[in-house]
Amino acid sequence: MIYQENFQCIALSIPPRLNRGFFEIAMKKVTVLIPCFNEEKGIGKVLENVPKEKMQNMGFETEIIVIDNNSQDRTSEIAKSYDAKVIFEYKQGKGNAIKKGLLSIKEDTSYVVMLDGDDTYKSSEIPRLIEPLDSGFCDCVVGSRLGGKTKDGSLKLGNRIANWAYTFLVRQFYRANVTDVLSGYFAWKREALDHLKLYLDSDGFALEMEMITKMVKLGYQIYSVPITYDTRQGESKLNNFNDGIRILKMFFNNLYWSPNGSKLKKLIVQIKNGIYF
Repeated sequence: MIYQENFQCIALSIPPRLNRGFFEIAMKKVTVLIPCFNEEKGIGKVLENVPKEKMQNMGFETEIIVIDNNSQDRTSEIAKSYDAKVIFEYKQGKGNAIKKGLLSIKEDTSYVVMLDGDDTYKSSEIPRLIEPLDSGFCDCVVGSRLGGKTKDGSLKLGNRIANWAYTFLVRQFYRANVTDVLSGYFAWKREALDHLKLYLDSDGFALEMEMITKMVKLGYQIYSVPITYDTRQGESKLNNFNDGIRILKMFFNNLYWSPNGSKLKKLIVQIKNGIYF
């Protein structure tokens, strides 16, 4: 009886989030960022399939942040119905939306996931991207469509060829061990992302190329895992030619990029703008 009472007293003294089991460890937080522009057809499926219960059983609590980038449809309304946190970015462009989302990540977050709201990337596969981070294998994981499962009609031949070409260039010139440099499915350790976000400049679809090339230049370990890629729900916002040129320009610009040079450039711009006077 004495031992039972002592056990109950000890159990009651454990913080609430640990008190579902005496030997349970503290939960780690995963924050999921979903940039959206008119994604009412896909965002519901994305949010519905986030495996919160599975993540909880793995030791993770999940926070979802939807960044509405001037949607003219019911994207925000649908997101809120799934209890997602919705924030707004009025400067158009995926890069702007993600940079706004990065400012909303709480300090108790351990890992950050980014995926699109059109249901091309499967939110049910988030644990696959988190595992290499949590095991200490690397600092950043990219979900690979080229190394994974692409559904019929999801990746057109032209897009596939361009992706192969960009991936080959990045692997050769940056020595990055990734198999899909244009994927929109990422996961990071928060510390690595906190460092990376200081140097992000892209406001559009060159964002993924910028992230991968600068992660390499900053010395972080980045690898790919296979994912499922499905046909999108709704209209594509990608302009193959214009965005392709921007992506190629980002590739060349970052070949000789360094964090020290970037800081100096930003400082010069700030001085010219009178920020330090």
